[in-house]
Amino acid sequence: MSEHLKYSIEFPIQSSVSVLYKRLSTPSGLSEWFADNVNMKDKTYTFIWDETEQSANILKKKNNSFIRFHWLENPKEIYFEFLIQVDEMTSDVSLIISDFAEGEEDKEEQLLLWEEQVNSLKRAIGS
Repeated sequence: MSEHLKYSIEFPIQSSVSVLYKRLSTPSGLSEWFADNVNMKDKTYTFIWDETEQSANILKKKNNSFIRFHWLENPKEIYFEFLIQVDEMTSDVSLIISDFAEGEEDKEEQLLLWEEQVNSLKRAIGS
């Protein structure tokens, strides 16, 4: 069994915190940039890409601050998180994504995918 490496990547986002949080935490917001479609029942989100579906539960969330998801097929300690950070001096907004990879090669692939996804998010919010 391979070891999971936790990593975080930060992206500057030109958006209000509330608009950004809606894109990170609601099925309609997530379907604008993260997946082709997103459905929610109770605390389980089903993400749909082409013919593929993956389900995740919300582990933790704080409005306008962060949301943490757990893919159901992964071990409990593996999650991905969207954290909104606001610089106190400049009021610049950043999105910090934390995720886990199965080794350095997987991490490099995931970083490229996150960059593509966040570019879609920026287009969706006009950032």
